[in-house]
Amino acid sequence: QVQLAESGGGLVQPGGSLRLSCGASGFTISRYSMSWYRQAPGKERELVARISSVGGYTNYVDSVKGRFSISRDNAKNTVYLQMNSLKPEDTAVYYCNAFLGGVYQSNYWGQGTQVTVSS
Repeated sequence: QVQLAESGGGLVQPGGSLRLSCGASGFTISRYSMSWYRQAPGKERELVARISSVGGYTNYVDSVKGRFSISRDNAKNTVYLQMNSLKPEDTAVYYCNAFLGGVYQSNYWGQGTQVTVSS
């Protein structure tokens, strides 16, 4: 059974850090582009960070550049999101996504993990 399981969310004070993890089961992430999205209350889901399957190329939404870092460990079938200098506007549910294009296109989502930045 294909599954993405996020963990590491929680409540943190402004300026603090969290590290989100996304473990995959039922498939191998090495061929997949892996991303983190987030959705705040009343807002649309937005792409936060993406890491390519080959070369480990990364891209980020402007609002998190210099503060967040996405990485992957294919051996552990896991992708991470290191979040530093957190701000209240980072509060959202964070979702992990795995995408494979081409003939065997596949698109998988996790259930999400809540991140709340508040004093």
